[in-house]
Amino acid sequence: MSKLFDCITEELQNFIAAQNLFFVGSAPLSSTGHVNLSPKGLESFRILSPHRVGYLDVTGSGNETSAHLQENGRITFMFCAFQEPACILRLYGQGKTILPDSPEWNSLYPLFYPVSGIRQIIVADIERVQTSCGFGVPLYEYQGQRETLVKWASKKGEEGIKEYQQQKNIISIDGLSTPLSKIQN
Repeated sequence: MSKLFDCITEELQNFIAAQNLFFVGSAPLSSTGHVNLSPKGLESFRILSPHRVGYLDVTGSGNETSAHLQENGRITFMFCAFQEPACILRLYGQGKTILPDSPEWNSLYPLFYPVSGIRQIIVADIERVQTSCGFGVPLYEYQGQRETLVKWASKKGEEGIKEYQQQKNIISIDGLSTPLSKIQN
């Protein structure tokens, strides 16, 4: 039931564009480290080419994906249809974190909708594109994006967000540093 593709085809790009939610998976190299799986929304995912994707990452309570990417680069994205027709799409690749002071930031950031609390952009070169049936995924009705995180970040302000990032986003739960650990306030 699964199917492999050489790239993110136009049909798969349309499938991705129709999804309001995606998941990001990453893991440290250590066998005792924690596998991270994060749901994402806010219309933050972009297809940069048939072999490259990215998403605008906003400040949250942890920064596991960024720590894992800095250590080993491995990343998986998963999209699943909650309406018909059923489908699961996984994109496997090697990723990296782009911070606002990076030379790549100015070319990537304009591709996204600006929101409060921006932390970084995660980009990945996709090596494997695979679909599966998705017949076990339940049907759900989309109601809208939550505004809680963006409102929280807006209320904190730019300096408050930077302070929060330095307190909560520079070390992973397994003690790995993130690219934010190199930024001095």
